[in-house]
Amino acid sequence: MVRIAVMGASGRMGQMLVRLVDDSRDAHLCAAIERAGHGWLGQDLGLAMGGAARGLVVSEDLDAALACSDVIIDFTTPAVSVALAEKAAQAGVAHVIGTTGFSDTDLAAIARAGAKGRIVRAGNMSLGVNLLVTLARQVAASLGEEYDIEIVEAHHRHKVDAPSGTALMLGEAAAEGRSVALAAVADRGRDGITGARVPGAIGFHAIRGGDYIGEHDVIFAGPGERLVLRHVAADRAVFARGALRAALWLQSQPLGEYSMLDVLGLASEHAR
Repeated sequence: MVRIAVMGASGRMGQMLVRLVDDSRDAHLCAAIERAGHGWLGQDLGLAMGGAARGLVVSEDLDAALACSDVIIDFTTPAVSVALAEKAAQAGVAHVIGTTGFSDTDLAAIARAGAKGRIVRAGNMSLGVNLLVTLARQVAASLGEEYDIEIVEAHHRHKVDAPSGTALMLGEAAAEGRSVALAAVADRGRDGITGARVPGAIGFHAIRGGDYIGEHDVIFAGPGERLVLRHVAADRAVFARGALRAALWLQSQPLGEYSMLDVLGLASEHAR
């Protein structure tokens, strides 16, 4: 049994992960962590979630959580995830990161932690999205610059970062397919008199509203035709299932930072 700690246990993803771990034959929940001052601290996790008591108290004691776990799963904030990456690496605990909105400095810090620990970090952990990433890379490599690439994503009104982590994954994949750096070709916003579209640009558009769970389109707009690759998430459980799959896979891997492409066996496609 892989011992799992869930960071941010009260959140939507945290509670979903708790339920999935409970249902798993291969994992055991050993800790539920929340931030200092949270209303769930000191409460029985089952009661806090509106169910029966389960004998596991929600805690802010991260050291105790790391001491009892093989893997910690983390859908929180960039600052929390970066700090946790270092602590988990020092403790020899694998770290699954579903947080998005990282800066380049944050990503460099996570990479340093990954050099001495085991990390899976992904902007999206669903199987479908990671297949979409692979397809976006392949299509971009096959079509020339006469096919303009635009990425459109939609999320709920409470999402705080844009473009989404998934949109950036897709943009990176398309840029890799064309052998360019995304930073050199990304166009993240247009307003006013912008002039004609820059050839080779990869455009990003973010929709925020209502209760969208997550929708992503990669549009290849060429002369006389358009190809649209689309993924629609209808249930947040797809992300939690992917995170648990990553946790079960990661705890037996060598040191390093991995992606969901590695977890799903698609990394060889990436390398080609």
